[in-house]
Amino acid sequence: IETSLGKVPAEKWAPRNIDLDILLFGDQIIDTPDLTVPHSQMHLRSFVLKGLCQLNAKLIHPVIKESMSTLAARLNDCDFAFNPDIPQLISVAGIIGVGKTTLTNKLADLFDGKLLFEDYDKNPFMADVYAGKKELALDSQLYFLNSRLRQLDPDVLKPKQLVVTDYVFEKELIYAKLLLDENQLVSYEKAYQQSCSKVVVPVLVIYLMDSSQSCLEKIHNRKRPYEQKIQPQLLEKLKADYNRLFGDWKTCPVIRLSMSEFDCNNSQDVDNLANQIKSYIAK
Repeated sequence: IETSLGKVPAEKWAPRNIDLDILLFGDQIIDTPDLTVPHSQMHLRSFVLKGLCQLNAKLIHPVIKESMSTLAARLNDCDFAFNPDIPQLISVAGIIGVGKTTLTNKLADLFDGKLLFEDYDKNPFMADVYAGKKELALDSQLYFLNSRLRQLDPDVLKPKQLVVTDYVFEKELIYAKLLLDENQLVSYEKAYQQSCSKVVVPVLVIYLMDSSQSCLEKIHNRKRPYEQKIQPQLLEKLKADYNRLFGDWKTCPVIRLSMSEFDCNNSQDVDNLANQIKSYIAK
């Protein structure tokens, strides 16, 4: 049809007199040199998914196995594209005790990717801060900030390299606002704003959600001494802050997982998630 209407070869993204894309053909999966169905990036385009939702919001993507409404919600009205020239960073996010480290380990193992963990145990100020020494809170937050800068340095992480972290860089500001006094926060925000442009951004976020009580039980079970005095009110505050963060997230798609429906220790759940992740990272 394109040829009969006079389409001629053009460089990528250049204007053309007609361009037709096949998004879906029933529930068929076609992968040949000449044709890929479903369209390989339709789930990254809000303008495509909105139209499909108007036709049938419950329509299931044959590869990702999720509805069009679920796929659209992951984009927050944004459009994205694969970029193989950057590190393929997958960030697992959520409040304390939700299961980030467990899932990060399993995903890195499945994808044979590089692991980056929060540097809790090496922070020399953290235990004292949790014990009530607020004068050390700024030192603790700056330690974490500098650790993230080292881990997410674009000169360290390579293009196409698959990397899995158990945090998003933006969480630093959430904790800073929670732990620092007014004067400390002013100093911290200056350093934070200068750092934002110096880190690799994720191509996909996995946002884990659970009740505060469930997270508190897991916190107590893992027995980190400085965490044992954490109260439910703190976790509720963190949940609200994370929800606000991802409610306005424009950096990349976000897969939200309720831990009442997803088990990090269930191999089938993790395998299903890994199969979905493959559709969000550049090959």
